[in-house]
Amino acid sequence: MQTRYRANDLGISIGQLAPGRLDAITDVPGVRVGHTTIIEGSDVRTGVTAVVFDGCEGHGLPNRLFAGAHVFSGAGELGGFIQIMEWGFIESPVLLTNTLSVGEVRDAAQRYLAEKYPTLGITADPVIPIVGECDDGYLNDMKGRHVREEHVRQAIAGARGGPVEEGNVGGGTGMYSFDFKSGIGTASRRLPEDRGGYVVGCLVMANMGERRRLTIAGVPVGQEIDDLLTTDVVEGSAVVVLATDAPLLPHQLCQLARRAAVGLGRVGSYGSHGSGEFVVAVSTATVIPRVSARRTFPIEALVPSRSRLNPLYEAAIESCEEAVVNSLLKAQTMQGREGHVAHALPLDRLLEVMRRYGRLAENARGG
Repeated sequence: MQTRYRANDLGISIGQLAPGRLDAITDVPGVRVGHTTIIEGSDVRTGVTAVVFDGCEGHGLPNRLFAGAHVFSGAGELGGFIQIMEWGFIESPVLLTNTLSVGEVRDAAQRYLAEKYPTLGITADPVIPIVGECDDGYLNDMKGRHVREEHVRQAIAGARGGPVEEGNVGGGTGMYSFDFKSGIGTASRRLPEDRGGYVVGCLVMANMGERRRLTIAGVPVGQEIDDLLTTDVVEGSAVVVLATDAPLLPHQLCQLARRAAVGLGRVGSYGSHGSGEFVVAVSTATVIPRVSARRTFPIEALVPSRSRLNPLYEAAIESCEEAVVNSLLKAQTMQGREGHVAHALPLDRLLEVMRRYGRLAENARGG
């Protein structure tokens, strides 16, 4: 198995802001990620990824965090989207899987939450889990619905801080993008202290794009590496999760979510007619109690000005762009259903292209 490297490891610099310590969504305090990867026989290539927020962990009942969402292209499903837009918060993990497993993942998450918080649905409103999907049917026997309740529970229970596994893992196991194998990718940006010092982290399940449009750090990689194509033609999808410790209100989080679409566009997506590209943005800064003896609770909110918000928009764009790239760089070649193959992006050829365009650091690792 070939050693795979992330963008920063290879000396590929994306954007102008500095990454967080891990260059991952888990750089945002209180955010954890877990995967369950399902590889069975020759045709099962799927799984579940859970993004878990410590702020939602309550005593007796789950707490809530401010959230917003955005639909860049709507040919897909993001369960819980309407409630995010109506109430402006989330109270569950965000779960990522394949298209035909959305129902099972949602049901399993609801049972998990009902066991953890027994009074949900009795003395308190039930929780509607957030579930996003992409079509992994090229490599995976999606119609077999191989994702089961235990896989959902494992992903949630296994969620950890620290480095995030990327590529052919979790919900991204069977995904491919720009005719290369992709999957799960992550990145982060930390603002300078004079711009707030906040962190914006991104995790993406990438399954989108045409080869001719693949662009990495401004370089037309898809036009330079035009072989190793898949035998299927899809328009693809992506689900993006943004997290930040900046104290943003729901409408500001919707604004942040919209900027992630720019990051997708920089890599080569144009939100095609058949694609489903969704973004969920969550702030960990304010925990909203579900139950309180008081009528009010304190909120600290960022002043809505260019100088305060624009740096966060930049961070969302750059972290989303790099997360997609990392999903490609970390993925391994995979053979799946009916012998279909999605090839890994060849790193040696990528480095040669990036060097020729002057976009590779001289001390690049893995080169």
